[in-house]
Amino acid sequence: MIAILVCIAAYLLGSISFSYLIAKVVKKIDIRDHGSGNAGATNTLRVLGTGPAIAVLALDVIKGILAVWLGYWFTSEPIVPFLAGICAILGHNWPIFFGFRGGKGVATTIGVFATIAFFPALYAGIIAIIAIVVTRFVSLGSLIFVVLTPAFIFLLGGNPASYILLGTILAILSVWRHRTNVKRLFSGTESKLGQKVEQ
Repeated sequence: MIAILVCIAAYLLGSISFSYLIAKVVKKIDIRDHGSGNAGATNTLRVLGTGPAIAVLALDVIKGILAVWLGYWFTSEPIVPFLAGICAILGHNWPIFFGFRGGKGVATTIGVFATIAFFPALYAGIIAIIAIVVTRFVSLGSLIFVVLTPAFIFLLGGNPASYILLGTILAILSVWRHRTNVKRLFSGTESKLGQKVEQ
């Protein structure tokens, strides 16, 4: 019962859409009706600029961290923190407070992975950042991060086997949420970092 309550709390925490709230405060707009239409840090950068984007990124990462720690604080089962993190990502992607129209969950996934398995997430993050710097495709870096992190969890060892499974599930979820980005990457029409998207 405690595990279920933790997961519900994590989902509700994840459902707080900071990109939506900050866009409403800064420009009184629905971020989902502008730019790429995604409620996340990258679209916030396109529509609102660097400062709001950094705030959204940081707050979304913190959501993932706090969700995992809810599991650590209230249970002793090693799988619950990871499940709570996944629930926070689900909340970000399909927020109950905002009509179930959310983002793609990358920043929150970063917070979850970094808390659950720091070094695998760090190594994957370094490779992802290099990819973004070289190609300027944020979506490509995001996909590299979510795919490589569970791979590093497996290769480095030291974590429960369930973490590999749950990490793989997260990777599949993220790739599915980025399916339109994947199509655009293959077709050469994906927007690059710093490139404006038509409103």
